[in-house]
Amino acid sequence: MRYLTVGFLLIFCLSCTAVRVNYDYDKKTDFTNYTTYNYYPQMDTGLSQLDAKRLLKAVDSTMQMKGILFSEEPDFFINIQSRAFRTPQNSSVGVGVGGTGRNVGGGVSIGLPVGRPNMELEIVFDLVDSQKDELFWQAVSESAFRENASPSVKEQNLRNLVAKVFAKYPPKTK
Repeated sequence: MRYLTVGFLLIFCLSCTAVRVNYDYDKKTDFTNYTTYNYYPQMDTGLSQLDAKRLLKAVDSTMQMKGILFSEEPDFFINIQSRAFRTPQNSSVGVGVGGTGRNVGGGVSIGLPVGRPNMELEIVFDLVDSQKDELFWQAVSESAFRENASPSVKEQNLRNLVAKVFAKYPPKTK
């Protein structure tokens, strides 16, 4: 039982820190006017074809749950762009040599990086009014990315990412 509790706690902690999202939107926008969507026709997500297909499937599912329908003549377009990048290494080991004595001193120090740099994936979701051609909502997500993950792991990660990105859409008005 103790191992099960520790396992759930570990999974919970890892899942909470996996995706970071920053939101921005136009405060003057009436989000109740946006009930249909589509994607930009020439959208280049920056992902592989398989990952792009997984991502769009997750977005479609999320939009459907929010009551927003896919349409050929939409109220807004979704544009998705991504980029993968390596984060700098945070950990290193310091090795030093030095000596002192009778007015003589010196030293040498070297920092050796430990481990590999982490891969991060940044995905930007832009929602653009189809009539005005104006951006009215944007979410920028960052998450850890494993190039060699299995297809099922990639699909689950993208589903989690989309759920977190659209969790605050539409924004709550005060």
